[in-house]
Order: sequence, then C-alpha cells, then structure tokens
Amino acid sequence: MRFGMGYGAWTGGPHFGRKHERMREAMERHGRRRMFEGGELRHVLLKLIGEQPRHGYDLIREIEQLTSGAYAPSPGVIYPTLTLLQDMGLIDEEKSEGARKLFAITAEGRTHLAEHEAEIAALFERLAALGAWRERTDGGPVRRAMGNLKTVLQQRLGAAGADADTQHEIAALIDELAQKIERLK
Repeated sequence: MRFGMGYGAWTGGPHFGRKHERMREAMERHGRRRMFEGGELRHVLLKLIGEQPRHGYDLIREIEQLTSGAYAPSPGVIYPTLTLLQDMGLIDEEKSEGARKLFAITAEGRTHLAEHEAEIAALFERLAALGAWRERTDGGPVRRAMGNLKTVLQQRLGAAGADADTQHEIAALIDELAQKIERLK
C-alpha cells in the first residue's frame, strides 16, 4: 500500500462515491491510472481558463497547486487538450509576450461551462479532496524524524557494543513510543 492509506480511509464521507474510490485506488498504485476520464480534463482546463487567460505551464502549475502537489499533468496531456478545446471553439489563443501561447475562454466556452456546472464543481471537489488528503498524509516532519531514527538505529546496532541487552533496551524504547503515538488524539 502506498502513501500509508488504508482501504477504509475513504469510506463514508460526504464525497464518497465511485469516482473517489477510483481516485483512492489510483493513489495506492501511485498514479498508474489516469487522474481524469473522458472529458474531465477538458472541463478542468476550461474552468481555469475561464477564471483568467492562461498558458499551458500555468495550467499544469495550477492543477498541481489544487492537489497540493499530488498530481501534475504532463505537457503531453495538457497541450493536445488545449488544441482540442481550441478546435471545439471553447478557447482562443490571445496575443502574449514571449513564446508561450496564452488561451482565453470564448462565449461558447462560457456557455459550455454553464451547461456542465455541476459536473465541473464535482471535479474541483475531487481535486480539493486529493489536495487535502495529500496535506494530511505528506508527513514531512514525521518522515524526517523516521529517517533520523533509522540512521541512529543502523549506527548503534551496527556498533560492536550492541549486545542483546542493548537490543532489548532499544526495542523497549520503540515499543513505548509506538504506544504513546497510538494514544495521540
């Protein structure tokens, strides 16, 4: 199991459902499955472009920020989708400085957003849920502390003086700490 997330972690909440179950499964496989199905990425990009004109890398960064770094689409996914949105007449390229293409939403794009408002809101709830999950489970300080513990254990147990009594003492300390962590609220 990746990310330390158990099978019951997503059950019962107000947003639990088939798509959240798929997301949980995808996260456990560390992104081996697509984040978005069908036209979902198109809707996310269109909504973000509807907020303000954006270029591809800005969209990648925005999605990564929405998910607290848990997911960042690749340029190989973003740019073909932008081309499709442009071909559909939902976005247009705007004049911009530099080499990056800036895209803005069209009137037809705004109509499309309005027609799919509930579906798009659900997509953004999913992205927010993924971001919240990432923030809860990232555990940077805990990972650092565990790394310190691992290093100290390797050094101490690898030393010539790590006899059976020392090993039992270390095991007792770790057991005591585990019990204290279990009792945390």
